[in-house]
Amino acid sequence: MADERGRRPGSPQTRDEILEAAIAAFLAKGYRDTTIRGVAREAGVDPALVMHFFGNKDGLFEAAINGSMPVTLMVAALDGDEEHIAERLCRRYVELWEDPAHGPRMSAVLHAATATPAAADLLKHLMRTELLGPIARRLSRDHAEVRALLAASQLVGIAMLRYVLKVEPLASMPADVLAAAVAPTLQRYLTGALSLEEIAASR
Repeated sequence: MADERGRRPGSPQTRDEILEAAIAAFLAKGYRDTTIRGVAREAGVDPALVMHFFGNKDGLFEAAINGSMPVTLMVAALDGDEEHIAERLCRRYVELWEDPAHGPRMSAVLHAATATPAAADLLKHLMRTELLGPIARRLSRDHAEVRALLAASQLVGIAMLRYVLKVEPLASMPADVLAAAVAPTLQRYLTGALSLEEIAASR
């Protein structure tokens, strides 16, 4: 029930609505220009309620990242035999970027991470704990964490060049062609032979 000022009190539904307003704001304005007051206004709540649920702007952005990055869908693609793990991972990654719901949100997160150190730190934490860790745990080869990081560097590079910077001809390459072209390199990183020089250079 709304209070006398017309503001809605806290509830799980209200939290979700604040988060949706925050995601929309970060998408439209970026990290720097999104404010607690602006998000509260769009959600129809007091700024104090935003602070109650998320603590501060970084907490709000962290929740927005978790709500925007479909990490669980990426991790689900890891299930199956190890010899084809890169093909599954590549195809799922490109599919998510091509998706009209997920793609713009993922792009906004990357934009924010390249522009703001706080956003970059939050994204790095999410990647390490929610994606790189699960990839490494599914590998039976040595140097699993390094392998996961090398694969991630390839995927992030594709996202930056194709979806953020839109460099041609990569930007207009058919999605299935792109996934097929990248998968062998990812497979070598994840399960192939890595030289000592490559391992040393990655540390």
